[in-house]
Order: sequence, then C-alpha cells, then structure tokens
Amino acid sequence: MLEHSRQADPRSPADGPERFLVTGCEGCIGSWVVRRLVDQGFPVVACDLAPEPRRIARILEPPLPGRLTYACADLTAPGAIAELVAEHRITRIVHLAALQVPFVAADPLLGAEVNVVGTVRVLEAARGAASVRGVAYASSSAVFGSSGAWGRADTLYGAFKAANEETARFYARDYATPSTGLRPCVVYGPNRDRGLSAAITHALKAAVLGVSYTIPFSGSIDLQYVEDVASAFVRVALAQQDGARVFDLHGELVDIEEVIAIIEAQVPEAAGRISCSPSAVPGRVEFDDEPLRALLGGLPKTSLADGIRTSLELFRRQRDSGILTRAGFEADAGVSPI
Repeated sequence: MLEHSRQADPRSPADGPERFLVTGCEGCIGSWVVRRLVDQGFPVVACDLAPEPRRIARILEPPLPGRLTYACADLTAPGAIAELVAEHRITRIVHLAALQVPFVAADPLLGAEVNVVGTVRVLEAARGAASVRGVAYASSSAVFGSSGAWGRADTLYGAFKAANEETARFYARDYATPSTGLRPCVVYGPNRDRGLSAAITHALKAAVLGVSYTIPFSGSIDLQYVEDVASAFVRVALAQQDGARVFDLHGELVDIEEVIAIIEAQVPEAAGRISCSPSAVPGRVEFDDEPLRALLGGLPKTSLADGIRTSLELFRRQRDSGILTRAGFEADAGVSPI
C-alpha cells in the first residue's frame, strides 16, 4: 500500500465512508480519475494489469499521494475484481479498463474478453457486494456509426461498447444493479498515448519535441480535455443511481486544421511540422451533453486553447525531466525515426 498523510475522510452521511475502485487506472482517463479522487481525499484502489503505476506517477508528484492502493490485477481473471471489492469494502466503482480500437482489431478474442466479459465481471462484482452503491463505466461515442445510428458501429471496439450498454441495462433490470455509462469522444491531454484518437496528443508531443507528425485524419472532431472527462466520471459515480442510464459527453467541436493552428500559435517553431491526412474520422462527430449537465448541475469545460496550453506545459516539463523522449514518442505514435 502507498502511504499518505492526508487526514480527510469524505463521508456519505447515511452510508459511511466512500472507497473507490478504479479499473484501467493506467489508461489516460483512469490516471486522471485517480488524481482527482486523491486530490479530493477519497481512499482509492487503483487497479490495472501493469506491474506498477507509471502513468499515475507522471501526473502525481512523487512520492505518490496516499489513500492510494495500487493493485496489479487481471480483469479477465475470474473473481479478481470481486476480491478487490470485498477486501477493500468498495462503495464506488469507476470502470475504465479496455483495449482501444487498434488492439481490439488486432486481437478480437482478447478484445472481447477484456472489453465485454471484463465489464460483466465488474457488474457481477457490484451485484454481489452490498457495499457498492455506485458504478460508472466508460462506453464510447464509437457505439454510433457514420450514419449516427446507435448499434451500427464502424469498428469492433464500438460494437463491444454497445454490448456493454445492453449488459448494464439487463443488470439494472434483472438484478437491481444500477450503473451510469458515459460516452467520451476524442479525449486529449497528458497520458493519452494509445488508440487512433490519441493522434491529437501525439501532435502536441511532437511540437514540444521539435519533430514532424501527421494526424491520420481530418475534418470536424469533438475534442474533450482529459481532466474534464475525469471529473464527469467521478461525479456520476457519486450521484444517486437508478437503472442504467448512458450519457454522451461533449467537449468542443472543432476542425483539425483549427487544432493545428492553435498548436502553431502556442509553439511557433512547430509551424509546418504538424499536418493531417485527408481521411475523415470514423463515426459520428456531433454530440449533446445537456442531459448529463442537467443531471449533475453543470460540468467543467476547458477551452481547446487552454487545454492545449496546459498539456504543452506539462509535456515540456516531462521532456526536460527525461520522461518524454523522442524514442518514447515514436513508440507510442507508431512512427519511424527519421
């Protein structure tokens, strides 16, 4: 266990202290959810397959803050999540563990085991534990295909996410296990280094490192700063839940060329180094988060310019400290050294 001196002990007046389990904590959103929870003083069990919390350490100053337990656990292992829930008397689960689009395409069977069966295991753990009173899970805007229709995904990843929404609906109906799903769009910011839509963050790193990079798509895209997305997941996990509602998230609808212009304005030396391909982003790109905002009484929204500036500042610090390197960038972005 990672020790911490924080004395805060947030409580639900009727039900006692809250204890969070975050699956997929070494992913982009997961690491920021952990940071937000730690900053708010909640006890957190951060769970991932990785042997140690490297991404969390990038955004939390060492030594890692406490009320934080890191658990190396395999989501696909029978009983693994249920055991963590029971051992730590978990009251809220934020389920974010998943394989991204290219990894699902490369290994569909593993993708189904992690993304679909793994979600069933999380819901089953919540069903079997009297302590759990809130589950938030990540669906995706990928459940919508290019036509805008739900369930007509353009990728196997999107089809798996749609299956999870249906699974959650039946767990709420048949087993009285409520949950709330959120559908992020294109999330950008520190720790976003996997998947097709990580290209926006790759472009920010390329600008800081002084290398060229081509974003593999163009056109309009809904961009969401990762801290805003993390806040939404924490808020819905703590909210009163009834049934299995799913909400779209929405950041800022912009054109990729506008994104490049903002990067060049903030990093003038990157002018001409960041470009985009003519391929369109697959799937639906316009979303409305008003139902979620109405439920929660509003949500933070970081402007694109501010989100890019904050990300660039952190990437510069990571570059100067040796955390962000050209070799690491090339490996994450899938580009060959020149």
